[in-house]
Amino acid sequence: MTRSPAETRKLYQQVAAAIGDGIASGLYARGHRLPSERDLAEEFGVSRPTIREAMLALEIRGMVEARHGSGVYVTDAAPDPAPAPELDIGAFELTEARALFEGEAAALAATIITDEELEALEEILADMVEENAGDARGEQADRRFHVAIAEATRNAAIVSVIENLWDARYRSPLCRHMLDKARAAGVKPRIDEHRQLLDALKARDSQQARKAMREHLQRVIEGLLAATEIEALERARTEVAAKRTEYARRRVV
Repeated sequence: MTRSPAETRKLYQQVAAAIGDGIASGLYARGHRLPSERDLAEEFGVSRPTIREAMLALEIRGMVEARHGSGVYVTDAAPDPAPAPELDIGAFELTEARALFEGEAAALAATIITDEELEALEEILADMVEENAGDARGEQADRRFHVAIAEATRNAAIVSVIENLWDARYRSPLCRHMLDKARAAGVKPRIDEHRQLLDALKARDSQQARKAMREHLQRVIEGLLAATEIEALERARTEVAAKRTEYARRRVV
């Protein structure tokens, strides 16, 4: 799929628009299942995360629906002829940006963080443990932990950037939709990874703090990928169960 550098940031929207055009033209018939994620990725020459964000964008617009254990289908509703709404930013590219900015923030914070700030981070981590154990989503403590590290840099611009990245998680319908799916799949803040990050800050190890932050956020991306693959796995299990039933029926006959 050809694209200019200026268009790269919104690549998922280009794919969503192309599939939307295909639905409008009848290439993808109403009520029919769309091609697999792998096939669409090959067709458009993009990554599978890009296809997933495009599917979520179309789902938000009501043009497709993910059916439990079956796949993604074109809805029976008439396709929306209007251009796709601005969905801001996807969860994958947002987390990638966080890894860049928060990695450097952690490295800087490690050089100047105070004992009082480290104690505050310990308390926030304890709050995160409690939230994970209860019904709360855990994101409030998670956000406070990351913003506290930014504040330890003593740089208001860094704090503002990182707060805005966190807030974008809730402003963007696309990002919020994917994070809701991840939470529904049981994805929660990883306590051990936050502990490793805090240990690096306590050691005043700038390189290790950067590494711990980037690795943590890379695993966040992996968690999102795993969460959005759950439907595909369930579909495969359903198909295997159906085959087993059919084989069992044949043996009886």
